[in-house]
Formats: sequence, structure tokens, C-alpha cells
Amino acid sequence: MAELVRVRRLSGLEGQQLLRITRRGTGSPIRLRRAMVVLASAGGNTAPAIARLVQADEDTIRQVIHRFNEMGMASLDSQWAGGRPRQISSDEDQFIVETATTRPEKLGRSFTRWSIRKLADHLCLHATRRVRIGRERLRQILHRYRITFQPTKTWEESTDADRDAKLARIEHVSSHFPQRVFAFDEFGPLVIRPQAGTGWAPAGRPRRLPANYHKLHGVRQFHGCYSLGDDQLWGVVRRRKSAANTLAALTSIRAARPDGAPIYVILDNLSAHKGHKIRAWAARNRVELCFTPTYASWANPIEAQFGPLRTFVIAGSNHPNHPALTRQLQAYLRWRNANARHPDVLAAQRRERARIRSERQRRWGQPATHAA
Repeated sequence: MAELVRVRRLSGLEGQQLLRITRRGTGSPIRLRRAMVVLASAGGNTAPAIARLVQADEDTIRQVIHRFNEMGMASLDSQWAGGRPRQISSDEDQFIVETATTRPEKLGRSFTRWSIRKLADHLCLHATRRVRIGRERLRQILHRYRITFQPTKTWEESTDADRDAKLARIEHVSSHFPQRVFAFDEFGPLVIRPQAGTGWAPAGRPRRLPANYHKLHGVRQFHGCYSLGDDQLWGVVRRRKSAANTLAALTSIRAARPDGAPIYVILDNLSAHKGHKIRAWAARNRVELCFTPTYASWANPIEAQFGPLRTFVIAGSNHPNHPALTRQLQAYLRWRNANARHPDVLAAQRRERARIRSERQRRWGQPATHAA
């Protein structure tokens, strides 16, 4: 019968070191497991018993014991090698990334997106430049180049033939006549129901609102007007969008500049904004209607002003009815307009920041940084 594999007799120092490693359980997990194997073998345990203790193969246990008998405590340390030579070049990495970011249909495949399995199969068998690669290695390469699995996004591209001309006109009047430029749009629909939001609360005790998804009070539309030069926002809540309500809003804008000089109103292409009566009224009152291109309402300056309305008036609210919501909306508009930063104040603040930067640079030799 073959002789049982057992570790040689330990010296006092070796036994103390092994005991310290196993008791503390810190450091490399590999070093800890090997120390447990050697210590168990020194205590008279057989290889099968040690294998059950550390959940390893019996041959692995015997290999650890033989290495310790030959090398001593140095055998506990991992002998990391350089590994196999790299078989996928940097050029092949780029080819893999390009293939992964190309729709399979364009490469003659009959599916709309890649999976790791399908991509590895395509690279190995069907690509113009074949690359043999495993799925895990393929995943690692995609991760290294920040190629992630994401949902597909959709958007509406403007099909307006006059897109560039309209955008150029809006940019021109906004930069040359800001004090005479206004924006108009509707914000809604406004519904009466608890709205989810965010706010400060004790940890683990968020504010709670009752759940109600029924629109019992109908919907409303906020018709907003924004003065670009004065940074003032006002408007009224209406039951619906209509040409009459649009005309009323444009009349209030014209009243904001009663001097009779031309003014410019930026608005989108809604049919209620461009009827015959509205165009005739604009011509009589020296109001130029600057329409945004189709599917490009982002060019309207008022769109950015609606974000705070949703954040500070709608989100986290539970208004009982539309009159209460309207009162809250108008109260916020009064606060907003009273605390609007006038362009002269902003210019003064920029000049003061520039002075501080130049003074710091002169005193300490620090490079000037961009404005906050």
C-alpha cells in the first residue's frame, strides 16, 4: 500500500507562523487555505479529510503538502505567472468594438441586436475578419471599451424645410433685441391628483401621499408668457388650448411693451398659434411671430422655465382642486419674478468674479479659472 502523504515535521517557528495565519484569517485567501492544509496535515489528518475541510480536491491537497515539504513557508505564497501570450491584438479589439456597435442587419444577420453568444459566433464564423474569442473574453473587451447593453432611444428629427432659417431668426432677435423678445407656450396638462416628488425628510421616513390615479377634476393648461430681457414669467390657467386663448396671451405680451415699437414672440407651430386672426392681429400691432421649426420646440426659451414649475409646484403636491393649484402656481410666479436676477446684477457679479480671479493670480501666481 502506498505511503500516506503527510507534511514533514514542523519547526517551532513554522508552527507559530501557520497558527498565526489560520487564527487571524487575514491576507490572501490562497495563503490562508494552504496554511490550513499544512497545519491539518501536521496534526495527523489524511488528505481526504483535509479535502473535505477546505472543500478542495484530494490531489490538490497532496500537491500543497509536497510543495511545502520542498519549499517550506515560501510555498504558501502564490506564484503568479505571466499567463498565456495575448492572442487578440489591439486592431482586433477595435474590430470587435466596431462590430458590436453595428446593427446586425447591416452585416447580413437576421436579427436586430447582438447577444454575447451571437456576437461571438459572428466574429468566429461570419465576419469578414474572423476572430476566435470566448464569450467571457468578449464581455471583458466590451467592458474595457465602455460598450454597455442599453435600451434603444427614439427622437423626432425636424423635417421642416425652413429649419435653419427659423433657428437663425430666433438666434438673431434673441441676441440683438433681447429686451423686445418674448416667448409663449402652453404647459400641461395640469391634473388634480397626488404627484410624486422629492424633498427633505428624516432618514427612512419619507413623506407619503395617498394614491389616486383618477382625473376627477378634468385637465387644465397653463398659458405662459416669458420676457427674455427682463426674465419675467407670467400666465393664466385655461381649460383648453385655443386660438382665442393664444390671442389673449399675445395681447398681454404686447401690453408689456406699450410703446408701439416692434416686438418678437417665439412660439411653436401649434395650429392654435398661427390662425388667420392671430396673423392679422400681429401685423396690425407690429408683432413678429417667430415660429420654432417642426419637432424643435426646444428652441423656445420658455421651455426651460417650465421645469421649475413642475419641480416646485406640481411635484410632491396634493392639491384639492384646480383653483387651489392655480393659486399655488401664481404665488410661485410672484416669488420667482421678485427674485429674478436682473441682467445688470449678473453682469456686476461676473465683473466681481473676474476681479477676484485676477487679484488671486497677481498675488499667488495662480492661473485664472473659468467663471462659476
